[in-house]
Amino acid sequence: MNVCFACPSCGYRARHELASPREWQCPQCDQLVPLHFGESDHLLHACVLCGNTELYKKKDFPHWLGLTILTVACLASIIPYWLYHPWITWTILIGSAVMDGMLYLWVGDVVVCYRCDAQYRDLAPNAEHKPFELGIAERYRQERLRREQLQSKNPDANLR
Repeated sequence: MNVCFACPSCGYRARHELASPREWQCPQCDQLVPLHFGESDHLLHACVLCGNTELYKKKDFPHWLGLTILTVACLASIIPYWLYHPWITWTILIGSAVMDGMLYLWVGDVVVCYRCDAQYRDLAPNAEHKPFELGIAERYRQERLRREQLQSKNPDANLR
C-alpha cells in the first residue's frame, strides 16, 4: 500500500510506500511525521498520518482527463452534425461514452482521508470506505478554516 500526502509543515507533496518505518522525514523541511499504523490485518481503518477514521473512496482517475474526453467528443461531433451526417455524430458521441465507461471499469479505487487529503492506493476492498459525502467534507473544511484563523491570530501556537 502506498500513500500520497502533503507534508503538514511545508506542503511538500510526497508518495511513500507504507512498510515498517514508524515515521517519515520530509526531504524539503526535515520535519518528522509520525505514521500511525493500526492492526496488522492489511485493512485501513484510520488515516496513517492524522489518525482520522472518516475515509472515503473514489475512482483513481484524473477529472481533467474525463472532461477532456467529453470536450473533444462534443467538438468532434459538431462538424459531422453540421454536414448532416447524424450517424457519424452519434458514433462519436456513443464511442466516447463507451470509452469513458471502459476507463471507469479499468481504473481502480483510491481511499482518501477527509481531514488531511492523504490518498491510499493498492488497498484490499473494505466495506467501511463509503463514497464521498459533501456534509462530512464541509465539516472538515470548516475545521481547517477555523484552524487557519487561529494560527493567523496566534502564529506561535502549533495547532494540529
